[in-house]
Amino acid sequence: MRRHRIAAIPADGIGPEVIDAGLEVLDALAGRAGFALDIDRYDWGSDRYRRTGAMMPDDGVALLRGADAIYFGAVGAPDIPDHVTLWGLRLAITQGLDQYANIRPTRLLPGVISPLREVAAGDLDWLIIRENSEGEYAGHGGRAHRGLPEEVATETAIFTRTGVARIMRYAFAEAARRPARHLTVVTKSNAQRHGMVMWDEIAAEVARDFPAVAWDRELVDAMTVRMVRRPASLDTVVATNLHADILTDLAAALAGSIGIAPTGNIDPERRAPSMFEPIHGAAFDITGKGIANPVGSLWTAALMLEHLGERSAAAVLMAAVEQVCAAGIVTPDLGGRARTKEVTQAVIAALAGANLPAAG
Repeated sequence: MRRHRIAAIPADGIGPEVIDAGLEVLDALAGRAGFALDIDRYDWGSDRYRRTGAMMPDDGVALLRGADAIYFGAVGAPDIPDHVTLWGLRLAITQGLDQYANIRPTRLLPGVISPLREVAAGDLDWLIIRENSEGEYAGHGGRAHRGLPEEVATETAIFTRTGVARIMRYAFAEAARRPARHLTVVTKSNAQRHGMVMWDEIAAEVARDFPAVAWDRELVDAMTVRMVRRPASLDTVVATNLHADILTDLAAALAGSIGIAPTGNIDPERRAPSMFEPIHGAAFDITGKGIANPVGSLWTAALMLEHLGERSAAAVLMAAVEQVCAAGIVTPDLGGRARTKEVTQAVIAALAGANLPAAG
């Protein structure tokens, strides 16, 4: 039997609720699909910060290198500054393991209603690729003269030829695998005349190696309008760390709810484990209420299974999720009344009746 070692980091807010749901579903799926998961659970996060002053141990990244994949919940707490929690855990992992490609698929699931009028399921089916290692979140900058009238704070975006070229190459390759074979490069080179101009130039250079992929460029502000007004004109999208962070929240809302949105932080060269997480964040307002939407976590689990080579199991899991959504068994963020546990058990029941080939 194939075995995969998973580092589970539920962390904060609704993270434990949705990661527990995901692990329960994966446990129901694994044996019948011909593989086993060995789960190492880490109690890293804001509770640990309150106890020790650190979100994770100093050797945390080294510990994770022994995993085949990382299953991550959410990070953040109302009483701890967001930059402390984010840089102390999630970004420490993604940058420490150089997970430079962040993938965020978005599509309409059966039974889920988009706020867009008259949009059909096939009109909104995107793969948004986020540069995940540098750009606006490079962490380069500082503050001087704190508290004085002349206080200065700088936050410098970093664009390297290596970083831009590798994310463009990854994006074109992913676009080539999708039926539309179309890539939209998001930019802001009209106003940011150094880093973003280089971003555009490298995109054009890399495009020459992918003649089968049609591509275009869109300014990030115009991109928001295009996503709303002409969703069918988009397929694969690549954007900077900040731009994609914002655009994918809009994408999730257009697909029905941020609660259904998955993501993978990928090391395409597989030098280290990749990390998979729902994008909804800690959601303090519903933490502990039992109504967190597990769909984002389950879709994320399917992405993780694909990455591990368990493609047939991933497809069966997504089919079960779609079956449950189509039946109207959804949480309040999607207009339903089901609780987290009810959605989870409904997916497990759907898996029980599914055809599960043992091949990966």
